[in-house]
Amino acid sequence: MKYDLSKLLDMLIRDEGMELKVYKDTLGIDTIGVGRNIIDRPLTVAEMQHLGISSMQDVYDNGITLYGARYLLRNDVGIAEQELLAAQSCVKNLNAPRQMVCVNMTFNLGMPRFKLFRNMWSAIHRKDFELAADEMLDSRWAKQVKGRANRLSDIMRTGELND
Repeated sequence: MKYDLSKLLDMLIRDEGMELKVYKDTLGIDTIGVGRNIIDRPLTVAEMQHLGISSMQDVYDNGITLYGARYLLRNDVGIAEQELLAAQSCVKNLNAPRQMVCVNMTFNLGMPRFKLFRNMWSAIHRKDFELAADEMLDSRWAKQVKGRANRLSDIMRTGELND
């Protein structure tokens, strides 16, 4: 992928928020950092070792650092990127800002739901980014995330980061 990972991380932190202590997300699921569901995806042994954390109980008791949250986010972005490329290999041919949009949406929705944006994907395959952006906005997701959807659809439409 061609994008600047640091810019994508900043974009996701802006869109998702960051909490250094365990909190309940909107579905009541224990979460930490930038949307890491620690019930379905607890920290791995390697992640805990890297961050100097002895156990998941330590995460619940003490939380994580800013560095730890960004480290976990990088790992989660890597997983989202792999899932995205496996499902839609055309993403590797997009420019960096459009790749960032696709990874952002994969991170937010999960690939199973993001794959359901069939009209958007069809438009991307045809390089009709105007229609792809319109299709992004014509979704339940856009109604739920409002400003995020507007920002991401603008990037899809123009192919340029607009911050």
